[in-house]
Amino acid sequence: MPRCHRHPETATGVSCTRCERPVCPKCMVPAAVGFQCPECVGAGHAGARRATTRFGGAPTADGALVTKLLIGVNLAVWVLAAYVLNPKLGQVWSLYSVGALRGGPEGIAEGPDQWYRLLTATFLHLEWWHIGTNMLALLILGPALEQALGRLRFLALYLLAGLGGSVFAFLVDGDWLGSLGASGAIFGLIGAQVVLQLRTRGPLGPVLALLVFNAVVTFSRTDIIDWRAHLGGLLMGALVAFGLMYAPRERRGLVQGLALAGALAVEAGMLLTGMGLYGG
Repeated sequence: MPRCHRHPETATGVSCTRCERPVCPKCMVPAAVGFQCPECVGAGHAGARRATTRFGGAPTADGALVTKLLIGVNLAVWVLAAYVLNPKLGQVWSLYSVGALRGGPEGIAEGPDQWYRLLTATFLHLEWWHIGTNMLALLILGPALEQALGRLRFLALYLLAGLGGSVFAFLVDGDWLGSLGASGAIFGLIGAQVVLQLRTRGPLGPVLALLVFNAVVTFSRTDIIDWRAHLGGLLMGALVAFGLMYAPRERRGLVQGLALAGALAVEAGMLLTGMGLYGG
């Protein structure tokens, strides 16, 4: 009898249905018809298309892990800023800028050493109602976007939207600026949710109602709400989501990478323009 090509000491009467080489019971892999050898099974798996989320991310068992981690980080920073390192952390991490015409430059307008505030401010809250409303919105909006985009793309969307809100606020009013909170990133998720519904032809009514409600609240209380960060985050979130969700399948990775790089370049341009206006 023929001997197994992997175990020559073992005689066998079974052959692989693909390559027809003899295979012993140790090497037999059940197939739709007969058995295959491990090499052919491996070659078949290598040629199979990798499963992805709708827009190219890696599917996971927990489709809301990044959302939960972001909520956890925001809560941890809130506890530190409001109760442990109060008021030091709020002063150091806030979106703060004073231009040269106002006696500066201070804060972001000072230069690169202070630009970290553009991102740290998006994780900073001091009042329970502020972090409560923002994290509730993140819990509602985050999971669906994370499941559609995948973890890394969703995280990039969140961070770029938050950063975009901060940079836009600095560009518009960096001469005298002071704010904090994740609202810019949250508005970015609202913008991304609008794009998602357009892309998948889903119902637009609920997300548009949420957008209108938040816009009314924002512009009715400009004394305590930073409309600039909200508007900047909304536009940047929609822009990033468009690049991620409308990328053609055959060149998805390249186009999505260029979309993220382009969004970051736009933010860098706004920051440098603001520095030209308000820096020393």
